Order: sequence, then structure tokens, then C-alpha cells
Amino acid sequence: MGTAKIPATIVTGFLGAGKTTLLRMIAGLEEITSGEIAIGGRVVNRVPPKERDIAMVFQNYALYPHMTVFENMAFSLKLAHAPRQELEGRVNRAAAILGLGELLERYPRQLSGGQRQRVAMGRAIVRNPQVFLFDEPLSNLDAKLRVQMRSEIKELHQRLSTTSIYVTHDQIEAMTLADRIVVMHDGIVEQAGAPLELYDHPANVFVAGFIGSPAMNFLPGRLRHVGPDAKVEFPDGTCLPAPAHAGGAPGQEVVYGIRPEHLGLCASPDGLATRVVVVEPTGADTQILAQFGDIELCAVFRERHELGRDVLVHLLPDAGRAHLFDAATGRVL
Repeated sequence: MGTAKIPATIVTGFLGAGKTTLLRMIAGLEEITSGEIAIGGRVVNRVPPKERDIAMVFQNYALYPHMTVFENMAFSLKLAHAPRQELEGRVNRAAAILGLGELLERYPRQLSGGQRQRVAMGRAIVRNPQVFLFDEPLSNLDAKLRVQMRSEIKELHQRLSTTSIYVTHDQIEAMTLADRIVVMHDGIVEQAGAPLELYDHPANVFVAGFIGSPAMNFLPGRLRHVGPDAKVEFPDGTCLPAPAHAGGAPGQEVVYGIRPEHLGLCASPDGLATRVVVVEPTGADTQILAQFGDIELCAVFRERHELGRDVLVHLLPDAGRAHLFDAATGRVL
């Protein structure tokens, strides 16, 4: 895990995917049964946690309530018997980076949730580690504060340029913070790559449905023909062109995936005949839920449309941005 190779990696997935277990294995808090963990080119499988040169930021802050902000941030350095001048210099530098300079004499009970989280990060920064490990550090914050803290964490990472591995089940955090995302499911790495790579080229149905908000729409169908004339036929008899890059065999059962923002309204009956269920204007966008047979589709429009419940609309997917998956395996075709 060299700093030049993975500056900021996000490990994401649903609850129970194995994200925190993976983080604990890197930290040395869980034993591994096979493979190697290397930090800075050094294999650390049998290296005790305290000698791995990592710093971990937890979900619950884990601050000492009887210590001031300064004492909390300096605690690990005191245990390491760092000289007083070096200790104060590191703490003051971290406090300046995190905007905590005026709070050093306060106790955790006198801080807001965001300030406590910054103290927890400051305690990690003063150690100057090779790797930062973040275990869902923003889960206890409200929505507005999470957005603010995401920006602060990204700015902090860009300033420090230290390898960071960040665990979250929030795919928005993953997309906005990561240089590289690892999507996990039931302990298995489903796909790893740059955020937009996973968004544009998901390897399977799970990744396609996990990355993106609102989530990708999935429609079961059957592949008709192959090559440039390939089409996907849906249960109601509607046919749409298959993605030009997709494979598969004639008659194969498939899943047609299309993101909400890649659905457009069309006046002719060339698209999917749907009936509007809910209209949700958000200001910049208009999001609708529409019924297509037994499937509820989500569409997002930049333009403003006067649509109401039970209105019949035809939604036309952008075939160039559609995805085709094998119905049996979920893998992309």
C-alpha cells in the first residue's frame, strides 16, 4: 500500500459486506488466513498493530472525556515519549490544519459533533503515519455536517498526501472522496477502480445498482438477434436497441440497465410506455417514479415538465449509455 499507488481508496458496500473487517486486518486487529498485507513495501502480516505505522479514525470519535483537545491530540505522542517541543509543534500544526487552534483548551463535551470528529482526525494526523484508516467517521453526523466534513476530509487528504483507506456504506461519500473505490459484497470484492469507471462501466448488477443515486433502473428482458441489429424484448412486447458494445446470444435472458438521468421523454410511442406515480421537483432537477408493468422506473430530467400522477408518458433510454447484464450471473455482457 504505497502512498504513490493508492492515495485515497474508499472501501464501500452494504452493511455486512466485510468492509470494517478488511480495515481491521490492515490495522492488525484481525488475523488473515492467506495473502499478504504490505505497507510502504514492507509485509506486515506478523507485525504488531502498534508497529505498522498506521493511524485509525473511528466512527464514535473515541475521545477521552477528561482530557482537553490538546491532551487528546497529544496522547499518542506522550506515550511515545516525544520531546515536549516536538509534541507541541505537531499538535499545533494539526490544529491549524483542522481549524482547532482556538479549541485546544476545551473538553469534548464542549464541542459539536463536527469539532469532535476533527479532533479525532487531528489525533491521527499528529502521528504522521504512512496510512490513515477511516472507519465510517461521518456516520454519527447530520446530513448537512456530513457534506461539510466530506469537503474537509478531501481537502485534508490533498494537503497531507498520505495514503488513506476510508470505509463507508454511503456511495455518495465514496464517489466524492475516492481516487479509487473498492466495492464489496458478502466479503467479496465485486469491482475496484476509479469512481467514474465504476459509474460508467459497472462489472455486474450489484455494482451498477450500488453506485449512483438515484440507483440504476433494471428491466428483465430477452435478447433478440445479435450484432448491430440486436434488440432487447421486454415482457409487454416492447423492443429497444441493445447497447452497441454488448454481447450475448439470441434468446438469452438479460437485464437491461439504464440510469435515471439517461431516460428522456419522447412524444412518439417508441420508448417505454409508463404511467407516472410520483413527481418530485428538487429545484435543479425533476425526478419522477413511473410504473412500467410490474417495475417502477425512476427518471431524472434537467428540464421542467408539467407532469401529474397517472399521466401516460413514454420514456426513451439513451442506448449509448445503457447496460446489458446476464440475468443468470448478473455479469455485464
